[in-house]
Amino acid sequence: MTDWAELEQELDIWRSENRIATFWWRDDDLVAPTPALGRLLQLRQHFDIPLSIAIIPNSTDSSLAHELDNCSVLQHGFQHKNYAAAGMKKSEFPDTRPLAEALEELVEGKNTLSAMFGDQFLPILVPPWNRIDENIVPELVDIGFIGLSRYSARKTVFAVPGIAQVNTHVDPINWRGNRSTVDQNTLLEMVLVHLRARRLNQVDALEPTGLLTHHLVHDEDIWAELFRLLSFLCMHPAVRWIPLQAAFALIDAIDEDVILPQME
Repeated sequence: MTDWAELEQELDIWRSENRIATFWWRDDDLVAPTPALGRLLQLRQHFDIPLSIAIIPNSTDSSLAHELDNCSVLQHGFQHKNYAAAGMKKSEFPDTRPLAEALEELVEGKNTLSAMFGDQFLPILVPPWNRIDENIVPELVDIGFIGLSRYSARKTVFAVPGIAQVNTHVDPINWRGNRSTVDQNTLLEMVLVHLRARRLNQVDALEPTGLLTHHLVHDEDIWAELFRLLSFLCMHPAVRWIPLQAAFALIDAIDEDVILPQME
């Protein structure tokens, strides 16, 4: 059972070894301004940490263009629709879907977000449910994507040549249970497991530990647990929250022609 003291001890080790425990934050499923979005942005502002928001292009309210100051925008599929066969895990981009159709929608979504958000938009795909058929991934290069973000520690820096990966690892929602927060010990264990694996080089040490949230479905318990976690992490001197652009900059082999805009 992981507790705050055990997580603090791990971070103290990072500090004693003069290492920085990098973190990044991704929130999914944005489509329009809501009170929940306002609360998310207030939380980001309170802690003054970078936030990347994955937006569903087909449902995007144009007024969002003026709501996301100091946030980077990622592409969350196209319409967040399940095309998987009955009985299979949900996916907007399963192996049974015609490739041309999937790519056409991805291009349309990318053009929509680029026009709406300009330099705030990063050509990085966040597939709904964190799933995409591996046969589609190589095609992402030709339609202008440079990155992919899913869930769990990346096994390789590049999914395919030209598509770098920066994933998330900590999700406070109990999706398979009551859809409120996971218990505190479970949440802290997610953080600890990835940090320890990074320190011991059991996973890619340069991949920052990623927090994944879904503001539209947060109840009060999730908001409260999220606030406690952010408070704890932001107070520890070994922790540094970095924007997604910086996470990509840590990838030594990334194409020198790829230039991501820096958020002010």
